[in-house]
Amino acid sequence: MKVYESEDIRNLGVIGHGDTGKTSLVSSLLFCSGAVNRFGKVDDGTTVTDFDEEEIARKTTISSALCHLEWDKKKFNILDTPGYANFIADARAAMRVCDGALLLVHAVSGVQVQTEKTWRYADENSASVMFVINVLDRERASFERTLSQIQERFSRAAIPVQLPIGSEHDFKGVVDLVAMRAWTWPADESGKPVEGDIPADLADEAAAARQTMVEAIAETDDALMEIFFEKSELTREQIETGLHKAIVARRLFPVFCAAGARNIGAQPILNAIGAYFPSPAERGPYKGKNPVSGTETQREGKPIEPASAFVFKTIADPYAGRISLFRVYSGVFKQDMSPLNVTRGSTERLGPLTLMQGKTPVPVPEIRPGDIGAVAKLKDTRTGDTLSDKDHPIAYEPVHFPTPAISFAIEPKTKGDEEKISSVLQRLCEEDPVLKFGRDPMTHELLLSGTGLEHVKVAVDRMKKKFGVDVSLKQPKVPYRETIRAKSESMYRHKKQTGGAGQFAEVHLRVEPLPRGGGFEFSSEVFGGSISRNFWPSIEKGIRSVMERGVIAGHPVVDLKAVITDGKEHPVDSKDIAFQVAGREVFKLAVAQARPVVLEPVMAVEVSAPEECFGDIMGDLSSRRGKVQGMDSEGTTQIIKALVPLAEMLEYAPTLKSMTSDRGSFTMEVDHYSEVPAQIQEKLVAAAKAAMTHTAEEE
Repeated sequence: MKVYESEDIRNLGVIGHGDTGKTSLVSSLLFCSGAVNRFGKVDDGTTVTDFDEEEIARKTTISSALCHLEWDKKKFNILDTPGYANFIADARAAMRVCDGALLLVHAVSGVQVQTEKTWRYADENSASVMFVINVLDRERASFERTLSQIQERFSRAAIPVQLPIGSEHDFKGVVDLVAMRAWTWPADESGKPVEGDIPADLADEAAAARQTMVEAIAETDDALMEIFFEKSELTREQIETGLHKAIVARRLFPVFCAAGARNIGAQPILNAIGAYFPSPAERGPYKGKNPVSGTETQREGKPIEPASAFVFKTIADPYAGRISLFRVYSGVFKQDMSPLNVTRGSTERLGPLTLMQGKTPVPVPEIRPGDIGAVAKLKDTRTGDTLSDKDHPIAYEPVHFPTPAISFAIEPKTKGDEEKISSVLQRLCEEDPVLKFGRDPMTHELLLSGTGLEHVKVAVDRMKKKFGVDVSLKQPKVPYRETIRAKSESMYRHKKQTGGAGQFAEVHLRVEPLPRGGGFEFSSEVFGGSISRNFWPSIEKGIRSVMERGVIAGHPVVDLKAVITDGKEHPVDSKDIAFQVAGREVFKLAVAQARPVVLEPVMAVEVSAPEECFGDIMGDLSSRRGKVQGMDSEGTTQIIKALVPLAEMLEYAPTLKSMTSDRGSFTMEVDHYSEVPAQIQEKLVAAAKAAMTHTAEEE
């Protein structure tokens, strides 16, 4: 595979709401550029970037996939990203290494919830954006309506550089407003356009749209504005140069037309990516931190600089092992190099370097600044890590992933799989950093956490299909917490005398509440040696053991401060275990007297649904103890923002699907913890006592 310089590389993410045709458009770009020899279809499971078994079965992109093509002697690295709420965080990681984005908007549904979220991902990375109004061949598709929504929701600087030829099922081409030529595609999906004159019935509309485009370009540059005032026109070269500068500076966002699934629109988009999107050479300097001094440092993005790269994705392959996808920001990466993993402080040795064409690795001798590649079997490296020259270290800002919102207990269907589960889950969590797993300290159940039911189900299906481990899911448990609302003090004396050495410890403890999110603080006000300093950690250990299991309802205790105020010790019988027991028991007594309360996670929920479903959704959210925070509208779609306890949202997905005939969607993330109502707390406490009694009887 040819090695490219930074000036000839374009890195772009294909982003947008789910079902806007992102994977189909990427398939069209690959086919029309000659990167692949057949036009892959999502319905047939033959696309390059949806290669995972679950993606093929569900016909939905679940995780970002990397591919590449060559066009006009330039290399395009393309990241096809997921667009549904359960998997959208992977798009954020992909945009971290992209210089531009094709933001797809559905020509029928228009701007949707995840459209806005992916726009923010591009904005976070200061990436240039080109809008593509896709699926213009669908019934009820409207270029004008969708363009109006884009301009209203994002920017008036979103300007058409194309007009569609035909509409709905008769959509067959575009008018190029820069060249003032028409491109039409045959109905055979060959993707081979014919260039010709603009249809007579579109001539006036095209002339007016071109004038609007030229004025918008001129307004972004003083020199072009002077020329435009004098001549009321710009040359094609001036238009193209002005567009490039304005797009790189994020002052203009051109709008294109396409029907990716019918292979219409690819070539003009490819031309625009090469001409208008920034190269990595135009995007520097790239800022990071010196891990030794903590000061800001940067790289210009040149091959002569010390090597540095950022790992933005990990693929768990059952055969090749861990595959790390990374973008090089400076220097040159070659096989057998030994860069420093700055994030983890360990040295890695690089094996063969490859470029990924979906799931297929393509060997390459080296990877230069601005390019994106992959390497397998790094021992310590994970998503978000920086690889750097040992003598000139730099650490780039990691990607911040959302906190999982829901947890399920899982158990193997086959006893022999018990030992495999943890290692397989570890690999899946490396691939998807939003997934988390761990054991519940109270129930000892293995919990798998994700953004929603579908997210967790996909992980479970992957466990079975990729690694041969079959597990069952149990009803998710709400991650309740316990805390206190008042200050209290207690004392506990532990005294145990047997035939041998005895045990003695006396601890006086004060507990007091901390603000929500305050965690746990431990200190001592003991003076004069009534309890030796070396026993303080034992007391803290005893306290922490109770905090993990809870005091009133079996949930972790948070947001309080524990202070040793006094105590006694015995010169012979006092030992670590005695003070652990005393710390544990005095903490229970103190918390019980400090007006303990159970806290529940409250989610920030955003529901998108048709206007006619508005009343039903509002009523349902109210019945779930929800508090509506705001409402917005996007054409006939209503956006409802509410705060709802997680306990009330565990089974929301099927309810919303039923209420909206599968036209609604929702996202949620933890907003804060708040006190549960008294009647619910009584049920939780009673359930915890019943569970303890049952456990005691079994023992």
